[in-house]
Amino acid sequence: MQASSDIMCCSFGGIAIAIEHHAADRQDMLDLADSTQLMRLLAEPTRLRLLLLLQTESLTVAEMTTVTRLAQSRVSSHLARLREAELVHDEARGNTNLYSVDPIRWPNGVRRFWRFLTESIDDSQLGRDREAAREIVGRRGRAGGWAASVAGRMERQYSPGRTWEALARSFAERLRLGQTLDIASGDGVLAELVAHRAAHISCVDSSQAVIEAARKRLADHANVEFRVADMHALPFDDATFDDVFILHALPYSNRPNIAVGEAARVLNPGGQITLATIARHDNHATVAAYDHVNTGFDPADVDALLSEAGLVTETAEIRAQEARPPYFRLVTASARKQAA
Repeated sequence: MQASSDIMCCSFGGIAIAIEHHAADRQDMLDLADSTQLMRLLAEPTRLRLLLLLQTESLTVAEMTTVTRLAQSRVSSHLARLREAELVHDEARGNTNLYSVDPIRWPNGVRRFWRFLTESIDDSQLGRDREAAREIVGRRGRAGGWAASVAGRMERQYSPGRTWEALARSFAERLRLGQTLDIASGDGVLAELVAHRAAHISCVDSSQAVIEAARKRLADHANVEFRVADMHALPFDDATFDDVFILHALPYSNRPNIAVGEAARVLNPGGQITLATIARHDNHATVAAYDHVNTGFDPADVDALLSEAGLVTETAEIRAQEARPPYFRLVTASARKQAA
């Protein structure tokens, strides 16, 4: 080892780590900038949790989601950061990848930091993680493949071609829509999904900008028209539509009874309304950023709005809840206009 101030650089996630060889007791020391970058990387609780977990067992992404009960997208995102920093390594195993942590591959300065950190941590969650990981690894040989490994959580996992969009488009094939109205249509996501199963669709939104975006999205669909209009005063005659959608429109209304009344007015006798909205909540600040003017509607509120508009409610229920705070819940409802 030279006693001079020679500089050697090695890669650490795109960070150049300068190792100064001034003396044996400073060999492979991290400088201030590199130490800061490393601590920032490990300061995120989920990344640190995954590193500690993978130090004890090599796991697939699906297995890590089982242990941590985190969304697959979140686990994958943190793994990408850790792989970029060369703290996590992966190897192909059949049709998936096994991820592992091997500190021997790390620069000496990083290893020393990690050893000090792991010797100082004592947390019950880490114990539960390791126990769950050991159980999963023990079952791996008899698991029966990917599907069995994610049983009970399959909707949270990615597999090729299996997405929520694919599921929605598959269900759309069952639809038979007539003259259809999409209230507060936004940039035409729903219309694009069902246009090929509808006789005609009218997209209505109060924003000129989003209507123009919808025009571009659906430029190839001759059976779709677009109107800039207020949902509280729809520019259509009575009894014009067979199907009306009011998806996520009511949070933007300070007169929801008028909006639902207008939807009922333009509905044909025997026609159906489909409605979706977030349930009542207390997160005023969160929704204010999205221009909501109210704090949602419980199923009983939705039923009352539909009944007041002269419609017969078929269903009005809370159907889903978001997995992350503030855990917004989704209310869906359907109702019919009685035939003459």
